[in-house]
Amino acid sequence: MASNLKNLSDFSGFDIPCGKGMRIAVVAAEWNREITDALLQGAVDTLKEHGVYENDITTVRVPGTFELTFGAKCALESGRFDAVIVIGCVIQGDTRHFDFICDSVTQGITDLNLKYNSPVIFGVLTTDNLQQAQDRAGGKLGNKGSEAAATALQMVAVRDHLLRQQ
Repeated sequence: MASNLKNLSDFSGFDIPCGKGMRIAVVAAEWNREITDALLQGAVDTLKEHGVYENDITTVRVPGTFELTFGAKCALESGRFDAVIVIGCVIQGDTRHFDFICDSVTQGITDLNLKYNSPVIFGVLTTDNLQQAQDRAGGKLGNKGSEAAATALQMVAVRDHLLRQQ
């Protein structure tokens, strides 16, 4: 189903594990702060709703979406976190800058997922306009930050399950 027809924060039918004892870093971009603040709040609220203690959630701010990869890498290298969520928003403009930023951060987060043993969750909006971003940051389509938090809990559980199988 297309995301423009579905509330992204509806987790009915999904098994979201309890996050008690998990330590999560949320790296959020300052750029488009109206949107990233809403995404960040959605992520933090969802983590707490699913048992992650507030003291086990660390928020790190970076200047923009391009810097999310480095912020996530630093969080991973600290060895303190079970998962890292990156939060950003890139809105299409009149130049190709949008394409370069989206491609770079997507590849960077993919590379981190392959290199480290803790999941890095992509909570970056890449929209055509501000309205689309608002709709996905607590508006009529839910909150992509909340979805990213639920995904983080699921992926930590997947990793832990598979490591126990060894």
